[in-house]
Amino acid sequence: MPFVTTLVFKSGDRQLLDDTVDDIKDDAARKGVELKGPHPKPPEDHSVPQSKRLLDDDDNFDSWTYTVYTREVRIVGHDGFARDIAGRDMPAPISVEAEIDQQTGMGRGG
Repeated sequence: MPFVTTLVFKSGDRQLLDDTVDDIKDDAARKGVELKGPHPKPPEDHSVPQSKRLLDDDDNFDSWTYTVYTREVRIVGHDGFARDIAGRDMPAPISVEAEIDQQTGMGRGG
């Protein structure tokens, strides 16, 4: 029963994120690994209020805003390749989350 590894890559630097995920996709193609994606998720916009002072009064800087971009890939089987990618040193602005599911055949309890 193969494992399906879902890797979620997040970063505020969209170009670096896309370049990194494209490199992973190229590595998978060279090694014959079944990789689905990258699937882009809608960007998430965040806003953080900033105070000029320690006291919470009306004297504030403009809020700091930033966007987080997300790409998701799925690797079917090829556990070693998935483990290598999840353990790879990524550029500092990129975070990686991994989720592993085991596929079961039809009619099998699970």
